[in-house]
Amino acid sequence: MRTLNRLLLLSLLAVTPVVAVAADDAPSADPDVTIRTEGDKTIQEYRQNGFLYAIKVTPKNGKPYFLVRADGSDGNFVRSDQPDMLIPSWKIFEWK
Repeated sequence: MRTLNRLLLLSLLAVTPVVAVAADDAPSADPDVTIRTEGDKTIQEYRQNGFLYAIKVTPKNGKPYFLVRADGSDGNFVRSDQPDMLIPSWKIFEWK
């Protein structure tokens, strides 16, 4: 019986660091917000675990609006207040 108790205690101590590491890598409930300025607009990008799911655009003179994912693919965003209007995302030139 005493040997069984020691084995249980040792196995519990061996698992404890693994649980602590798993808790550090758990996804956060709070989104990551990146704020940048382009011309006369302030752009806030909302990410959850690295996935860009919404963009808030605040023009200097005008009402702010949100761009949200249209169908889950990269680059297809729609305005949340005008869901029928697709936002084009063509790449004209690229330098590397």
